[in-house]
Amino acid sequence: MAEVQVSLGERSYTIHIGNEQLANFRTTNAHKLNKQLFIITNPTVSQYYLKPLLNVLTDHHVDFFEMRDGEQFKNLDSYAEIMDRLISKGYNRDCGIIALGGGVVGDLAGFVAATFQRGVDFYQIPTTLLSQVDSSVGGKTAVNHPHGKNLIGAFYQPKSVTIDIDCLQTLTERDFRSGLAEIVKYGIIYDADFFHWLEHHAAELKQQDPDALTYAIKRSCEIKADVVAKDEREKGLRALLNLGHTFGHAIEAATTYGEWTHGEAVSAGIIIASKLSEVTQRLSASDFRRIKELLTAFELPTRCPDMPWESWLEYMQRDKKVKDDQLHFVLPTAIGQADVVKDIEHTTVAAVITECC
Repeated sequence: MAEVQVSLGERSYTIHIGNEQLANFRTTNAHKLNKQLFIITNPTVSQYYLKPLLNVLTDHHVDFFEMRDGEQFKNLDSYAEIMDRLISKGYNRDCGIIALGGGVVGDLAGFVAATFQRGVDFYQIPTTLLSQVDSSVGGKTAVNHPHGKNLIGAFYQPKSVTIDIDCLQTLTERDFRSGLAEIVKYGIIYDADFFHWLEHHAAELKQQDPDALTYAIKRSCEIKADVVAKDEREKGLRALLNLGHTFGHAIEAATTYGEWTHGEAVSAGIIIASKLSEVTQRLSASDFRRIKELLTAFELPTRCPDMPWESWLEYMQRDKKVKDDQLHFVLPTAIGQADVVKDIEHTTVAAVITECC
């Protein structure tokens, strides 16, 4: 088992990474677990992992809620259903919420934990590669609104994150690839050596080689933990973690959170951001080519859907990174480096998007 510490003072917690972590959940969290526990999951995940988790929580009062599967159900309706269940079942402020699932489940469960009884304990058990390396770490919780993704939420840190690599065996190939997009992101914005490692181990990762997978997950979590420790509430450095997300969220919203997975949308968004950086002479052509070739090696999209500039602008202006009515873009400036840029003409952005579509 590997461990990564997220250092946030009294809110610090440990990420546990390895095989058979689900079976060891109670052991690794023995000093933290509440007597009342409420599991939020979905039918796709619960058919594999709910019973094994319940089997290790027999000494606790446990209930669960299965939300419908899909980004489109990470909404206030699902939130209200869960709140109704918690209240009707007599859960109190000493309970704990467990997220058993991917990023959608984790985001919704975290927002429930942040707001039920003004905040209760929260535990993350991410079951997808994307959630293991990104959304389960750092304390961002949210639900979507029809006008934009993650517009309603809170920063709320979990008590622990338990990453069981065995859970990846039940992922579809498409969902597994989606997680690789976030892993590539970390190399681009923060660690040139890690990016180089990914270039040379792409085949092993695609084949889910256990050693390569463990290292990639651990390194991704280390990078995110370091960034979050330095900038928990996204006042500066943490914004770099949004590489590709301004464009990616626009793609997801425009396609009603169903046609594109989050990782696919982020991959296409990374290409747009990288091309925009190249066109504005911030990124070299050779580094752009390396980024595109690595995403291609992982069989991730490098073309975005074709939609009018007015639609792109409408969705991007609802993005949380808009400040003082200006669009802010995270752009790579070299492999391992990135910056937040705000002074780019709309005509330039529109031209780059047209080229990338």
